[in-house]
Amino acid sequence: MHAKTDSEVTSLAPSSPDHNRRPAYYVRSPSHDSHDGEKTTTSFHSTPVLGSPMGSPPHSQSSVGRHSRESSTSRFSGSRKISPNDVGSRGRKKNWKECDVIEEEGLLDDEESRKGLPRRCYFLAFIVGFFVLFSFFALILLAASKPQKPHISIKSITFERFMVQAGSDASGVSTDMMSMNATVKLTFRNTATFFGVHVTSTPLALSYSQLNIGSGDMKKFYQSRKSHRNVVVSVIGDKIPLYGSGASLSTPTGTSTLPVPLKLDFTVRSRAYVLGKLVKPKFYKKIECSIVFDPKKMNVPLSLKNNCTYA
Repeated sequence: MHAKTDSEVTSLAPSSPDHNRRPAYYVRSPSHDSHDGEKTTTSFHSTPVLGSPMGSPPHSQSSVGRHSRESSTSRFSGSRKISPNDVGSRGRKKNWKECDVIEEEGLLDDEESRKGLPRRCYFLAFIVGFFVLFSFFALILLAASKPQKPHISIKSITFERFMVQAGSDASGVSTDMMSMNATVKLTFRNTATFFGVHVTSTPLALSYSQLNIGSGDMKKFYQSRKSHRNVVVSVIGDKIPLYGSGASLSTPTGTSTLPVPLKLDFTVRSRAYVLGKLVKPKFYKKIECSIVFDPKKMNVPLSLKNNCTYA
């Protein structure tokens, strides 16, 4: 065999079998398909690169490989989802900004509440304190006024007329009729040291055997503190039918000769306005007096100092 020339070697080199070529290698580029913290999957984009005799691809092929890698990388990066780290960083920045705004608003609200709260608290405390003190003062006045009850004393009763005569009532029934006039004297004393009282009374009722034979009204009056007055009340009864109760009292002259047991009862009401209408203590005194009328003591005052009860 003759030796091959350089031209033959050059011509035979391109036509050398494929098994003499060096194996191609592949470039692997990862793609992040999950942004929820899952495991990332690896996708392979293979680009065959022909080896060079020195183990590195030629300049033209390397530029083509880089271009293909850059295009594939850009293609995959344009199509891949946003990384959770990127989302987290952006979300954190946004959350930090929102937190800063919220904190600033919270600080402003706190400052406003600190400025407005004491005024409301002071106003509410003033109102509550005022009512508490006012109620306490009113209770003190009420407690102080209760023991200072008015004092009432029945002095006497004087009969100017006392007659029992035959007659008939409004329906025409014949019966004994009683007519009488009397004057009751009493003393009203206001023992209070810092308030006056307004005094009224129920009608003074004079009865015989549970039958009302006369009545009288006491006029209203005002009694100032630490003072007293004498009160005179007229008790009048005109032709009161007795319906058999006065059989023992009837006489031809109409004047009874026997003592007649009577009863006088009424209630005195006193009201004080210590603090307007807020503190107005009331005092009630029920009085009952036992009286024995003696026909021989006509127009003579009968003492009732020891004959009355007060409740």
